[in-house]
Amino acid sequence: MSDEAEQKAQEPAGRDLAAKLEHLLRVTAPAGQKPPSNEEVATAINIAAGEKTISATYVWQLRTGRKTNPTMRHLEALAQYCGVSAAYFLSDDEESAKIDEQLALLDALKQSDARNIALRSTGLSESSRQAVSNMIDQLRKLEGLSDEEFG
Repeated sequence: MSDEAEQKAQEPAGRDLAAKLEHLLRVTAPAGQKPPSNEEVATAINIAAGEKTISATYVWQLRTGRKTNPTMRHLEALAQYCGVSAAYFLSDDEESAKIDEQLALLDALKQSDARNIALRSTGLSESSRQAVSNMIDQLRKLEGLSDEEFG
């Protein structure tokens, strides 16, 4: 099991704001890079807003769970920074799980090999795409990988 899959499996079903924010920053970071620092997040949000909207200290407090009740303005700014709806932070676990599925796809596509396979399948017939999918399923079985996360 990959480190990402292990970490996801260890996350509790009912994640708090800090866990959701940390997860979001981790999976939206560019491939091969660490999640952004609190200063990077605050600076990017403030530049995008054209004014001081949030401080690095406040981002740190949210990421560590020291602050748990941010304003809607802060949630919207963080969501926009990460490219998701503010509903991610406000919604129930079922809605957050749907967004997490989309983020998992984004994370998978960061891998150049996965992106290359997806792009090369464009234009193939439905039966050809199904054949590719079947081959991937077989290879995952041969390598002892689980298909649970893919439905």
